[in-house]
Amino acid sequence: MQLKALKVFCDVVQQRSFSRAADDNGISQSGASQLVQQLEDQLSVRLIDRSKRPFVLTPEGEIYYNGCRELVQRYFALEDKVRTMHQEVIGRVRVASIYSVGLHLMSSFITTFYKQYPKANVRLEYLHPDRVYESVESDVADIGLVSYPKSSRTLEAVPWREEPMVLVCQPTHPLGQRETVSIEDLDGSEMVGFDDDLSIRREIDRVLHQHGVTVDVKLAFDNIETIKRAVEVGIGVSLLPEPTVRREVEAGTLKAVPLDTSELIRPLGIIYRKGKELSSTAVRFIELLRREGAVAGSGGAVEDERPSEPSNGHVAHERNGAARNGKHPVLAAGKTSHS
Repeated sequence: MQLKALKVFCDVVQQRSFSRAADDNGISQSGASQLVQQLEDQLSVRLIDRSKRPFVLTPEGEIYYNGCRELVQRYFALEDKVRTMHQEVIGRVRVASIYSVGLHLMSSFITTFYKQYPKANVRLEYLHPDRVYESVESDVADIGLVSYPKSSRTLEAVPWREEPMVLVCQPTHPLGQRETVSIEDLDGSEMVGFDDDLSIRREIDRVLHQHGVTVDVKLAFDNIETIKRAVEVGIGVSLLPEPTVRREVEAGTLKAVPLDTSELIRPLGIIYRKGKELSSTAVRFIELLRREGAVAGSGGAVEDERPSEPSNGHVAHERNGAARNGKHPVLAAGKTSHS
């Protein structure tokens, strides 16, 4: 009972929500509140200042949370280790992803994962890239899926796959009639681009400048879907990751022309918090992503991309299951840092 109360308290802090923590632990919101209250009564201190919105931890709560988080993680890592001695993977992995990975792609990965590990559980949320990093750093998510992944003092990044950029235009555009195009062919073109504070925009600008190419950026967005719609109506051409336009190419609304250079590549990566003992479920899911993702060669994530339609900030895919924590050497290989 005491361990459950500690876990609920940690989940409340990590989720910044009593209701979400309650859902994660299969109890009511009032039940979660009562468990935290019991801890406060036992300690004779206030752990959470509920008078503020959103609530904040008291100084005592900060100390208690940091200690409890480690205890809870170690316990579930131990439990997970014992369970996996029988080759069972039954824990949960929490995944935060930027939007353009694509629900259809991740659904395929998750379906494959469930077939291999029917007792496992995957919680998937789509977030703005900054939120993906924050979610992993604050332990709300076990792993994050991002483009141009960056290691930091608190985060490690491992490569997932790379996606080639292609010229995207209307099917009737003159450049759309070619088998390939060079960077120089874009000189003077009217373009629809990414916002200039994005890594992908900076990389495109770097390559264009290196080739002495000047383009006229008519519109710039942080959203691939919006960029595609602008190209479809003839505002300009664009440079986009090839997997993100396959649906439109198949439908005949856009043409994707390969570049005759491999200079423009979008790297995708998996991030996780340094020092965190990932569960066997999380490790197996990372293994599947790196294996199946390389084979699929589709989908992907673009930094700072937001959904084209309003949302509540996340899309969740989950089925019933419990959280576990553990560690695996697969994460020691292939670390990367992209700016």
